[in-house]
Amino acid sequence: MSLIGPQLNAVFDRFSKNAPDAIKTPINSSRAELATFDTSQAIKIGDRIPEFKLKDAVGKEQDSTALRASGPLVITFYRGEWCPFCNIALSGFQKHLDDFKAKGVTVVALTPELPNGTLTMTEKHELQFPVLTDPHNEYARKLGIVWKQPESLRPVFDNFKHNLPKRNGDDSFELPLPATLLVDKDGIVRNLYLNPDYIKRVEPQTVLAWIDAL
Repeated sequence: MSLIGPQLNAVFDRFSKNAPDAIKTPINSSRAELATFDTSQAIKIGDRIPEFKLKDAVGKEQDSTALRASGPLVITFYRGEWCPFCNIALSGFQKHLDDFKAKGVTVVALTPELPNGTLTMTEKHELQFPVLTDPHNEYARKLGIVWKQPESLRPVFDNFKHNLPKRNGDDSFELPLPATLLVDKDGIVRNLYLNPDYIKRVEPQTVLAWIDAL
């Protein structure tokens, strides 16, 4: 069984051991701040999702109603192609994509990154499910899962040459929490993973078990 948890932990362990304090300190401080994110206003199990029409990596519009027409929908949010934890999480969904398809489930990923970034993500990780741009986190905001990063992280992004304003098309410095939702054909959230700690992600096998429980 291929789990993403050990891969996520390995990346963070390397960061903890090797990153200079000028990088590590603001990142760890921001994670501590993010841990206090108020999820009370976020989407919940039993809620109906707002519908969306968002463009994929090649500019084709994808409609949530159409995506649900043939069965349940898994929506997973990621911060950007620059985030190693997101890369591991989406690669995990890709590895199990045949299992999702066998259950009649469509998987889509949403990000504030512009199509140039989503195309890079799709190609680099050989993703065979739609990767959609959520401009200015407008859809994530409707779900109550948008976080404004502290200004102390800007030098960190500059150090890694991750130009977030260019990647996302705005300078809001906001990101979605990497939530994963299982939505039934009627648009109702039937299960949900929402953890402000972006190092922790739901296992694709867990989401497959959600589907079995529908």
